Amino acid sequence: MLFQEGKKQLDLLTEIKSSKKKLNSLQELKKVALQCQRCSLRQGCTQVVFGTGNSNSPLMFVGEGPGAVEDKQGLPFVGKAGQLFNKILAAAKIEREDVYISNVVKCRPPNNRNPKLKEMKSCLWFLAQEIKLLNPTIIVPLGSVAVKGLLDPEGKITRMRGRWIEKAGYYFLPTFHPAALLRNESWKKPVWHDFLKIKKAYQRYWELKEQGKF
Repeated sequence: MLFQEGKKQLDLLTEIKSSKKKLNSLQELKKVALQCQRCSLRQGCTQVVFGTGNSNSPLMFVGEGPGAVEDKQGLPFVGKAGQLFNKILAAAKIEREDVYISNVVKCRPPNNRNPKLKEMKSCLWFLAQEIKLLNPTIIVPLGSVAVKGLLDPEGKITRMRGRWIEKAGYYFLPTFHPAALLRNESWKKPVWHDFLKIKKAYQRYWELKEQGKF
């Protein structure tokens, strides 16, 4: 949804109508997020789980929402799926602390269900702000919810994974969510192929950066 109409939609979502103050950092945005009551998810969770990682990274991963462990610790991707995600990053020789990780929704849905469309729309303003402040080159939607929230509300991860999509100057490569790999091991191989593409693009970014082209 966020990039369905290109950068125009992203600019619309990042407007701050309730305040004249411009958010200049992720820390400022986090303070706003921690006070959020935009949807009913906040009443049913322990805490808001904001994005984390390198605020200067060209590589951003976006999942669906916090699970039980994330809700308890206040950090994204720290449960079983997060542990598998760490192993995939390590195998691809990408340091977790060098990338930025966030979710479409910042509050845990009840029983780890997928967030509803209304809940996603309520939270996309924060994701849009994160993207604006980070300005990553590569964005990796992890799973169906991330694909729907970022690219197409009717999008299917099984059809869109593994291929590059350019929108508003950002390069997206959707792949399966690590949690899906815990349920279906046959998807591990295609995800690994996707991460090899991500690794290649990530390395190419730094090569071009050294040449002064970024």
